[in-house]
Amino acid sequence: MKIVCLLGSPRPKGNSSTLARRFCNQARELGGRIQIIHLNKLTYRGCQACMACKAKLDKCILKDDLEKVLESVRGADVLVMASPIYYGEVASQMKAFIDRTYSFLNADYVTNPNPSRLQPGKKLVFILTQGQPDDRQFDDVFPRYDSFFKWYGYEESYLIRACGVMDIGDVETHREALLLAAETADKVMAHSCNEY
Repeated sequence: MKIVCLLGSPRPKGNSSTLARRFCNQARELGGRIQIIHLNKLTYRGCQACMACKAKLDKCILKDDLEKVLESVRGADVLVMASPIYYGEVASQMKAFIDRTYSFLNADYVTNPNPSRLQPGKKLVFILTQGQPDDRQFDDVFPRYDSFFKWYGYEESYLIRACGVMDIGDVETHREALLLAAETADKVMAHSCNEY
């Protein structure tokens, strides 16, 4: 099983990255092939609304560092997106990636019963961390993006979330979140074994 993990935090050892690595380490132990990509280390632009992916090509026309990332995601069985919440939203590094996934939709996606250019059956793992300790705050982020990725054909989705983690290393004291990361990897990998 191929797993692509996108780290959206500008901090390589930030809290969302820590949870993502916990998930990836467990999945690797269970036979997953892991590719970890630090979005902050790449140079890329957000969607340019040029519509070339609908009129001329079946992929994004932009030639930048995100081109290979989008291809890796296209070929992955599992996509892990890990991001802190900044100002009530995923980090800008992750948001720019998400906007570029518009290229995954067919030109006639509004009327097509199969709107996605991706193979069906993919799995999504969304990892979110926030300094705000109240888990009712920003609890709309995951459902919003989950609905878009279901449109792309991601049939299973999982949320790993830690609230009240501001400083680097804070998540290490959140045993529930660390355990959930490992347990989610177990579930994802168990489901994949049952499919083969």
